[in-house]
This record gives sequence, C-alpha cells and structure tokens, in this order.
Amino acid sequence: MQIQVDTREHRSEWERIKSQFDSLGVSYFRSKLFVGDYYNLDNPRLVIDRKKDLTELCGNVCQQHERFRAELQRAMLHGIKIIFLVEHGYDVETLEDVYFWENPRRKIYTVTNHNGIWTKGLKYPKATTGEQLYKALVSIEQRYGVRFEFCTKNCTGQRIVDLLKGGAGNGE
Repeated sequence: MQIQVDTREHRSEWERIKSQFDSLGVSYFRSKLFVGDYYNLDNPRLVIDRKKDLTELCGNVCQQHERFRAELQRAMLHGIKIIFLVEHGYDVETLEDVYFWENPRRKIYTVTNHNGIWTKGLKYPKATTGEQLYKALVSIEQRYGVRFEFCTKNCTGQRIVDLLKGGAGNGE
C-alpha cells in the first residue's frame, strides 16, 4: 500500500502521523489531494479526511458550512467516498457519543458592565450542542454517503491504514 498525503495537512499533526506510519512500515508521499487528507493509490475512490477533534469538525460543519459542503459535493460528483477520522479521544468512540459531547465554547463566560451593574453571561450562547452536531452529522452521512469514525491520537496512523485497506481496525 502506498498512501498519498495532502500537503496542506498541518505540519505538527503530519509529523506525529508520519512517525506512526514509519513505525508501521507504511509507504507514503506528499502531494496536494483533490479532496481529503489521505488516500491509498490502490483505491482512489476512498479518502480519509482527518479532524483533530469535534471542535474542528463542528467549526467545519457550522461556521465553514459552504466550504465543507462544496468539498462533499465535489467528492460525490467524482464518486469519491470520504471517511472523516476524528481524533477526539476516549470519550467519543462512535457517532452516537457525539450526542453527549459538551462544546467547550458553551463554557466560556464574559462579564459586562451595564450602567454600573456587572453581569456574567455566556460569551457564545448559541454555540452548537452535542445533540445539534450529532443530528447534523447523521444528515451529512445520509445526504453525502460519508462516514464518521473516531480514534485517539496515538492510533491515527493505524486507523488510516485499516480504513484505507477497507477494514474496521481498532477504534481506540
């Protein structure tokens, strides 16, 4: 298996995954990809798009919705299946776990002074909840035929290899 890695993958993240690939004996090269971050030259119709956590995925789905949707449509138009691999950690192992995710933006408070009265309130009261993100991801799966998988950062390289080979692998 030879894996093509998108050149736009963040440097520090790529260094971590590169070291995992090296320890697994995986062959790879870097070049700009049409969609996604990783793909197996033997199966050009499947790509992995890595997300560092649910906060990044939420930002893509909610704040950068047009760009995100355009990539999904581009992949669909060209018969490419995307698997989103989210490196969230041990508390999110399945799509259903997203429902219970607590968005860190919903815990940021601000203090304001209105006519001498100090009040404390949420800085982002409309920040996406886990329930809202879960529903959006289920809709995206159904509409675009993508899949969301989850892992911890220490097993990302192995999960990429397993997914690109077509196996379920270990979802740690």
